[in-house]
Amino acid sequence: MPKLLRNLKSFYKTQKRDLPWRHTNDPYKILVSEVMLQQTQALRVIPKYEAFLKKFPTPQKLAKAKLSDVLKLWSGLGYNRRAKFLHQAAKIIATDGWTGGKLPGVGPYTAAAVEAFARNKPTVFIETNIRTVFIHYLFRRRSNILVTDIELLPLIEKALKQSKMQPRDFYAALMDYGSYLKQKGIKLNARSKHYTKQSRFEGSYRQLRGAILRAVLERPLTFDELIDITGRSSKDLAPIVAVLAKEGLIRLKNKKIYIAD
Repeated sequence: MPKLLRNLKSFYKTQKRDLPWRHTNDPYKILVSEVMLQQTQALRVIPKYEAFLKKFPTPQKLAKAKLSDVLKLWSGLGYNRRAKFLHQAAKIIATDGWTGGKLPGVGPYTAAAVEAFARNKPTVFIETNIRTVFIHYLFRRRSNILVTDIELLPLIEKALKQSKMQPRDFYAALMDYGSYLKQKGIKLNARSKHYTKQSRFEGSYRQLRGAILRAVLERPLTFDELIDITGRSSKDLAPIVAVLAKEGLIRLKNKKIYIAD
């Protein structure tokens, strides 16, 4: 642990990343960044984050927006359900404030990250870069048994206390350092029990979901028009359209597909 903390502090002092969400304590802006950063690299998020907050600077502005406008700004980030959840969360925050109960799409990690980065509270949480740092320093010699988050979380809590760093700086440092280690070829998340390899995007279910939403954002479409635009079969499209409707991203009316504004 002493070596981990020594190297972490040294790295952060000289190589910390200048990211726009680190210049605010606004919990709404932190929430936007955390939702965008789920399964998306920071460099891809930056322009989307800045454009999103320019259009929707407060939860009240986002709550009043049409879902189609939210999805248009979100386009390119992928995992569009995140935009839907953020839109729903903004409506709850605008009406009930941050004490309104559990927010859609905000799990334990995101809730704890907002508390740490916005309110500087010593919450304990883990994500992919944090796993990399702790597995690299504390479980490097273990090869036959996968590392669990249950093992890591008490160590993260202990490291936070021993570091005497502000929580927001501690977690920012871990994320930056973990990202750096990965760039150096130290990729250890496969040794975590919670690691899931992301499927190939080209030709995938995710790619077709995105193509359907982009097409319908342009204008309402019949199913036959959607087949022509995507070049995919009815068999490919039908189950995805059904799921998108169930998720509340699209709706069917008068034999046409619309964004569910």
